[in-house]
Amino acid sequence: MSSADRPATRLATRLSFLVAGFGLACWAPLVPFAKERLAVGDAVLGLLLLSLGIGSVAAMLATGALSARHGTRPIIIAGGIGLAVVLPLLAIAESPATLAIALLAFGAALGSIDVAMNIHAVEVERAAGIPLMSGFHALFSIGGFAGSAVMTALLSFHLGPLACALICSVLMLIAMALASPRLLRSAQAQEGPLFVLPHGVVLLLALLAAITFLIEGAMLDWGALLVIGTGLVREAQGGIGYIVFSIAMTVGRLGGDAVVARVGDRATLVGGSLLAIAGLAVLLLAPSAAVAIAGFLLIGLGASNLVPVLFRGAAGQTAMPTGLAVASITTAGYAGVLVGPAGIGFVAHAVGLPTAFWMLAAMMFLVTLSARAVTRK
Repeated sequence: MSSADRPATRLATRLSFLVAGFGLACWAPLVPFAKERLAVGDAVLGLLLLSLGIGSVAAMLATGALSARHGTRPIIIAGGIGLAVVLPLLAIAESPATLAIALLAFGAALGSIDVAMNIHAVEVERAAGIPLMSGFHALFSIGGFAGSAVMTALLSFHLGPLACALICSVLMLIAMALASPRLLRSAQAQEGPLFVLPHGVVLLLALLAAITFLIEGAMLDWGALLVIGTGLVREAQGGIGYIVFSIAMTVGRLGGDAVVARVGDRATLVGGSLLAIAGLAVLLLAPSAAVAIAGFLLIGLGASNLVPVLFRGAAGQTAMPTGLAVASITTAGYAGVLVGPAGIGFVAHAVGLPTAFWMLAAMMFLVTLSARAVTRK
């Protein structure tokens, strides 16, 4: 058994995904406290939050090159520790400038571990010879649930934001301490160029990842407004749809490796994308709240395993070094989450939110049409 196929290495990979999801989710409940502490309006807060995205994208672009030269282990460790160290700083930043700098650093740590852990996961899955990627991504989702729940619970006990952040940081450091000695020491380390412009099938994989992440972002930012605007639910219940979507996506990923092992990557992309399209149609045509919630469920299940399959495609292509290909796909996906929902806002302003969601369904059909091209060996 190679070191890449040891149970300990799989555990370390899962812990890396868990820490990334946990750390990101810990920040969300602290946002209202930061806004109150700095006494800033929504516009300034929006600009500050953009710092996190800028830091993430910049780090993602660099991580592919660094992983290609030095392997993923030191970057995963640095990214995980970075999340734990910077999180308390987000809870005490006393000026917009200091918060912006802290968010840049937090985003850089998140972007670094995000790319490196996916490259590491590709190597572990390749050594195992069986699908594992969906299960790894499920741990990111579980980490998100756990981070939000733990931070919210601590805040509800009337602990200060700094104390809550420190407790969550300790949990992340413990997880990283368990993962560090079990990570591969040379995953994807290779000679060659440090930067290659995405080309060939990697460009298509990156586009499909951007579309898939865009739909995930749309569910978060616009899903509640859609069902509220159509009068299906009251404002207080608007978030139920996204909760159902998130649970469906997590459950779908937990069972995704078994599905892929049975039907293959191509059928997973075709079936998953068509199921997500059907879910969007159900959501948009729903005559009642219950049917709309069923739409959220179908979208979550359909989209759950698309991104893991696309990352697996990065391992199977030969147009680019694997690490650089994974970095390109990750960056494109994150851009879909970061920029896409704002684009939906502009489209919704021009033609209405339901029409914007129909356009998302049309974009998802590109995944269906491209399934053969991106899974050709």
